[in-house]
Amino acid sequence: MNESTELKEIKEIKGDPEKRDPRRKRETIKTILIIFLVVLLLLTFFSNTIMNRSLAEITTERVSSGKLTERVRGGGVIESNQTYEVTIDGNKSVDKIMIKAGQTVNADDVLFVVGGSPSEELTAAEDQLATLQLNYSKALLTPAADYSSEDKEIANAQEDLNALIAKRDAAKIRESGAQAALDQYNSSKAQLADKTSQSERVSATIAAIDADDYTTASPEYLGDLVSLQSECASAESEYSAAYELYSRLLTEGAAEEALTAAQEDMDAKSARRDEAKNSYSGAKSTKRSELSATLAQLQSDISYLSSYISAYEASLSDPSESYESLAAQVTEKQRYLENLMITLAKTKTTDENTAALAALDLEAMQTEITKQEEKVAKLREESGATEIKSKYSGVVSSVYVQPGDTTTPGNALASIDISEEGYTLKVTVDGAKASKVKIGTAAEVMNNWNGDVQAVLSEIKNDSTPGSKNRVLVFTVTGNVDSGTYLDISIPCGSGNYDAIVPKNAVRKDNGGNFVMMVTSKSSPLGNRYYVDRVPVEVIVSDETSSAVQGDINYGDYVITAWSKPIDPGDQVRMKE
Repeated sequence: MNESTELKEIKEIKGDPEKRDPRRKRETIKTILIIFLVVLLLLTFFSNTIMNRSLAEITTERVSSGKLTERVRGGGVIESNQTYEVTIDGNKSVDKIMIKAGQTVNADDVLFVVGGSPSEELTAAEDQLATLQLNYSKALLTPAADYSSEDKEIANAQEDLNALIAKRDAAKIRESGAQAALDQYNSSKAQLADKTSQSERVSATIAAIDADDYTTASPEYLGDLVSLQSECASAESEYSAAYELYSRLLTEGAAEEALTAAQEDMDAKSARRDEAKNSYSGAKSTKRSELSATLAQLQSDISYLSSYISAYEASLSDPSESYESLAAQVTEKQRYLENLMITLAKTKTTDENTAALAALDLEAMQTEITKQEEKVAKLREESGATEIKSKYSGVVSSVYVQPGDTTTPGNALASIDISEEGYTLKVTVDGAKASKVKIGTAAEVMNNWNGDVQAVLSEIKNDSTPGSKNRVLVFTVTGNVDSGTYLDISIPCGSGNYDAIVPKNAVRKDNGGNFVMMVTSKSSPLGNRYYVDRVPVEVIVSDETSSAVQGDINYGDYVITAWSKPIDPGDQVRMKE
């Protein structure tokens, strides 16, 4: 009896042999092995991906062969072949200046109006003209109509209407079914998050535009503002340098020729600066208006979605307001908003009519000013006023006097470049490069924006600077140009066929000389690996974009032109997708 009890206990401890089936044990081991292999494969795949993401990304171009034209680059300021100095005998007061630098004039065009001592009648007429002009200026200062309070009231009414519409819509969906209301609620929350994010990015970009600092702006909204800002800053820097040079020459009492050239250069760069500023300012204004409209729409959408979400959440605890009740409130608020808008429209129409009448008054005042100006001109003529006319056709290069100045015999009032005599451009280049160009070669004008300027090499001279080995290339310039304009030109020197041509930006230089970075590949079980190789090269010739090189480099090789972060020879990199 006791022995059978002990055997029973032993069986209970060890378990039933039928339940310890060997096949089940093998299936367990097989499952564990499969899981292990899958995990190992995933780790291998993702380790390769992670490693690739940590590598520098490069951009490459293939080494080509073929024809390349070498060019000599240079630039200079256009000079007129003949200049006409406008002078007058005697001492006269300069009453009017009818020209400005850069203006084209024809023979017999009036350049200046000068006169002797004014009469009492002329003085009275000038005083009356000044009074008329002052009254006209004051009339121009009439402030524009301000509708900010009306706009604010309309905006508030629109916001209230949005909230009511949201509550009405929430009630309608709630009454149609709980799941539909929940789906609309979740969708509205997602839309609210997205539009809030967009609103923040647009607001940050508008603030960046106002501050002229785009570090916090969203690039997706900037367009070409950054490049225009850079161009504006560059033009401002060039003008400042030209102004400092002119001021220094003026202080030092430099020669008239040098001072004139410096002033012309300063004026040209001032014009370029103003053009760059206007382009940048216009682009800023346009972009800000676009973003303001976008922001207004986003804020309206955000207001509606926020109101809808609040209405839904409030309805969960207090669904007392019915769809019919809310719909009636929406209709009432819509009528109120429409009345506000109609009232504002009527006010604006009235103000526009008032402004039109004011414009007629301004036109009448302008007509009266014109008549008084004619009277003053006639009195000036009668009191000894004299018109100074141009003897030749040409372009005004400089104006040396201001209204009210007194002329001095022998001193020029203005300089006019006689366009019929043509223009010249002088470019100083290295003597070795000058030997490669030929007289009669047509140069390419790089900053010829309108495509109507031609420059042909007419003479090669020695540089007059003591000890200089440079040469001066003299070009005959035709087309729509003015003296003082800076031209950047490129002169072809000849063409040749070369075995290895690479992009110009692929050639680098350090203490060891010129070199290119090439990419080499090695195969591995997980695919190709790419590595950086430094190859010394000798640059044979270059054009605007490419260079022909010699070295351990062949047609079809890949050279690196850009990289996402610094690289060194031997580094492993990844190709740009």
